[in-house]
Amino acid sequence: MMNAMKYKNTLQKGAVRYIVFREGETWYAAGLEFNIVETGDTPREALLLLFEALNGYVESARKMKARPRILNQKPDQEYEEMWGSLIKHEPTAVPVDTFGWRNISGKRSLQPA
Repeated sequence: MMNAMKYKNTLQKGAVRYIVFREGETWYAAGLEFNIVETGDTPREALLLLFEALNGYVESARKMKARPRILNQKPDQEYEEMWGSLIKHEPTAVPVDTFGWRNISGKRSLQPA
């Protein structure tokens, strides 16, 4: 017998964690639960590109009536470890500009520093 899996994110509601960090001269913005990463010359550019990509991803998922598992992917271990350090206010291996949650509805909720 299979148990129905409960998902944090559905097509109607939920949130994706994001981190904006720099490696070398490039800024990266990662959306953890969707496994989407965008790059930019500045942290703001990377974050705006990520938010565009997240919105498009959710919109496409809604149009095709996708199963919730695509909105609840297992994040890359590197990003999961970085997130864990950030919420504990521990140092990270790379410079981080910002991190927080982006509601699937498009509203942003920032993690306090």
